[in-house]
Amino acid sequence: MAINSIFSFLTPKETKFFPMLNEMSDKLIEASLLLHKLLISTNRTESKEIYKQIKEVETSGDEQINLIFSELNDTFITPFDREDIHNLCERLDDVLDLINSSGKRIIIYNPKQIPEKTIQMSNLIIKGSQAVKAMVGELHTITKKPFYALDQCNHLHSIEHEADDVYEHFVMELFENEVDSIELIKIKEIMQELEKATDKLDAVGKIIKTIIVKYA
Repeated sequence: MAINSIFSFLTPKETKFFPMLNEMSDKLIEASLLLHKLLISTNRTESKEIYKQIKEVETSGDEQINLIFSELNDTFITPFDREDIHNLCERLDDVLDLINSSGKRIIIYNPKQIPEKTIQMSNLIIKGSQAVKAMVGELHTITKKPFYALDQCNHLHSIEHEADDVYEHFVMELFENEVDSIELIKIKEIMQELEKATDKLDAVGKIIKTIIVKYA
């Protein structure tokens, strides 16, 4: 048995972090679904209301992260390394921030048309958020049953690769076909924020994979 496993077996575990992280992953799914709703909305008033909801979720996520950090400071024994929990929270927060940033750009820039590829990217963000939710839900048993979480990590990596392909092809087509330079800048920035969100989702998977390597 590995030293980390022996230590984990002999010391009491503080389990309060698992539901707190689960709640944070729920916020990712909520925000990603709202982002998709925003991208397909054709009503300006409705779009502003949807973005307001995204911002509320992002603010609630910030509060949740601060609560977890506070608990980390006050807890003597954590279920995993403090640094790993801290890094996981930061990456989850990054995803929420980028979803919010994408929504903000949609509202501020108000492009003449939302390209289909942005909607495709939002679907990938939803899938990635669902994979994160699945992995975080396994954290409490991950030392004994790591295989499902590892599979979701690989799934996230595939989503990130697909998002890269969508983004690269989209940008090439954008520069070839868009004659309005202002619209080009607007749409490219929105798409770039969406792509960054998939990168951060993959980063969440890498941190969880690190936890598995240490403790499984």
